[in-house]
Amino acid sequence: MEPGIVDGAPHHGDNNAYRRSGEMSAASAKDAQKEADRIEPVLKRLWGQKKWDPKSVRAALRELGYEEERTGPKGERLGGTLTVRKMHPRYEIDHNLTPEGALIGLRVHDDACVTAFVQKTNFEVKTNGPFMESGCFEPPYGH
Repeated sequence: MEPGIVDGAPHHGDNNAYRRSGEMSAASAKDAQKEADRIEPVLKRLWGQKKWDPKSVRAALRELGYEEERTGPKGERLGGTLTVRKMHPRYEIDHNLTPEGALIGLRVHDDACVTAFVQKTNFEVKTNGPFMESGCFEPPYGH
């Protein structure tokens, strides 16, 4: 058993390392929180208006001055900091279903992100370091 794991698979921590975000410096964490505080009222307004499709969310966040993140053929970052995409699909009964809503990733610094979502039931905005394999997006659970 790993330290801190009371009940669960013996290698739960190792198996879920990809789901842990990187460390943020204090200054980066402060900057990320500043951006999260700008984004939250926009998502709250969109949620209240029942607008959680990626196109509407992207347009509203671009009004704050964020530029969409662009990448090259090898995944290298070419500029911009904002990515808005549809929700992760999930398995329901006998098929995959992609819920309505939008996932938001904003790269504030190399070590700091704002990660958010807005969907029919709720919205959330939080700050975190980047994830090993998925940048500012929290990876979906494996199986």
